[in-house]
Amino acid sequence: MNYNDMLKEARTCMGDHCKACNICNGIVCKNAIPGPGAKGVGDTAIRNYQKWQEIRLNMDTIHENHPVNTSFKIFGKKFKYPFFAGPVGAVDFHYSDKYDDLSYNNILVKACAENGIAAFTGDGINPKIMEYAADAIKAVEGIGVPTVKPWNLETVHEKMRLVNKSDAFAVAMDIDAAGLPFLKNMTPPAGSKTVEELREISKMIKVPFIIKGIMTVKGALKAKEAGASAIVVSNHGGRVLDQCPATAEVLEEIVDAVGGSMKIFVDGGIRSGTDIFKALAMGADAVLIARPFVTAVYGGGEEGVKCYIEKLGAELADTMEMCGAFTLDDITRDMIRK
Repeated sequence: MNYNDMLKEARTCMGDHCKACNICNGIVCKNAIPGPGAKGVGDTAIRNYQKWQEIRLNMDTIHENHPVNTSFKIFGKKFKYPFFAGPVGAVDFHYSDKYDDLSYNNILVKACAENGIAAFTGDGINPKIMEYAADAIKAVEGIGVPTVKPWNLETVHEKMRLVNKSDAFAVAMDIDAAGLPFLKNMTPPAGSKTVEELREISKMIKVPFIIKGIMTVKGALKAKEAGASAIVVSNHGGRVLDQCPATAEVLEEIVDAVGGSMKIFVDGGIRSGTDIFKALAMGADAVLIARPFVTAVYGGGEEGVKCYIEKLGAELADTMEMCGAFTLDDITRDMIRK
């Protein structure tokens, strides 16, 4: 299976809302919710993608010829590439019933672990979703990151009991999901968290805690104060607040504020190995990619995921070589132009 074959097959089974576009840039699906679109007019998802495309590469091929090493280490684990599959929930609601969250996570977690990266798994109202995600991660010796929604603390505590049994090498909370309507309708309501609440949550976990949904320096400093080991610069793919800046627009200032004191991931519109290179050049330690991995699963199951990972990895290695970077540590800001 090649990438085009995977896309072609995905178009037969993705449902009415996602068109499995050649480039997942948010334009066709725009504000299609249910579906992969963004909130409001859909501007934020489109902007996420476009801002990465505005950053250009500084080619330099006057250097010694060395093999490129894309390997990446974090929290005691070594990965083949510095990118991960992002968490996606309610796939049968937003895409089609070919998969539900349980079967989707089982395929994604296994395929990512076998091909040198890790998957962040989603969460949902059904407690079985986290239970099965934890089981899938445990089955691959902890190579996965369960992502817990910002439920009320009682529910979070229950979820963390499952998470701690998974042997996951890290645990995340997507606090930007506070903008999802179904969380606000809970009793007691779920949603935003204080620094003190996040610190309490981090103490429930035996492994590094990742806070996803940071879009400002102020937010990054709060996450650091709460005891997070890492953050994900993310606006939830534009799905929780319209008219946000793109993640590429805020990444550097967040890196300048907290880089070196905690790990920094970024997501939002990153679609190629070239985009991954740009994010690393701006100071990110690694990136997350979500929607295209849904397409990969629907289009080819484990083989589709493998195909997409290999495509991204080859693009990243080629970009590194053409810009004179032979390890991830060699990638610097002067290799891009904004």
